[in-house]
Amino acid sequence: MNDTYNAEGTLYKVGDAEQVTERFRKRNFVIELGGGGRYPQHVEFQLAGDRCELLDGYNVGEDVHIVFRLRGREWTSRSGDVRYFNSLDVLELRKRHDGMGADDPFGQQPGTGYGPPGGFGAPPQRVAGDPGPESMEPPAEVAEDDIPF
Repeated sequence: MNDTYNAEGTLYKVGDAEQVTERFRKRNFVIELGGGGRYPQHVEFQLAGDRCELLDGYNVGEDVHIVFRLRGREWTSRSGDVRYFNSLDVLELRKRHDGMGADDPFGQQPGTGYGPPGGFGAPPQRVAGDPGPESMEPPAEVAEDDIPF
């Protein structure tokens, strides 16, 4: 079963990394999907742990390609109300440069556009493992009986 998805769009908003718990750090960002149009779609993605640095050097307005995993969890309040929360956890992030390389499906020449600006000279490696269940915990500052959004 393939549990990863792809998205391409324009970087719309970049948040700062935040330490949610002692062991869990995240950084959210928003991309605008499609060509903008009359009703642009703004979708929020999440980077967790060491992946938070993947956004360093990216600027609002840049076109990006994202490989992500859809995550969800059930949460029950003290009163017994059940809620469901979703997140789009990013596994890979790269700049998209249309028309630069015929061999690369994302339009990039080898050695450019991967990883931090200037690249490392090779495509990013998918990070093995799972960020763990703490990636889906509500923020610590949320009271146990409140909805964490």
